[in-house]
Amino acid sequence: MAVSPEFAAHVRDLFHGIGPVAIRRMFGGAGIYLGDAMFGLIYEDGLIYMRGDAELGPAYEAEGSEQWVYDGQSKPVAMPFWRLPDSAMDDPDEALAWARRSLMPAEAAAAEKRAAKARKQARKRG
Repeated sequence: MAVSPEFAAHVRDLFHGIGPVAIRRMFGGAGIYLGDAMFGLIYEDGLIYMRGDAELGPAYEAEGSEQWVYDGQSKPVAMPFWRLPDSAMDDPDEALAWARRSLMPAEAAAAEKRAAKARKQARKRG
């Protein structure tokens, strides 16, 4: 399902305190980026998932959030994203607090992606 321009604007407003947030369309949804770090994901209007890891995931679950799981070819695949708690959907302060926490694993993932790209380029040259 596509993300409406109105909901994308709402998401930008919700997270504007973290910095210049970009919304990039992908696979029927959209990634929520700060620089090259995707710290959130819009699955459809009204559904925002935030980047997590082994430490942050349980914090999201404690707030009633569920991990994003999709049906893979042979089995369900759990992704490192948890639904933004409902209480944060209309509370920019709470949403911003979650975004700041999600930015850490997002930046780590972006750094790993850059390193993998550099290794690939080095193998090509080498």
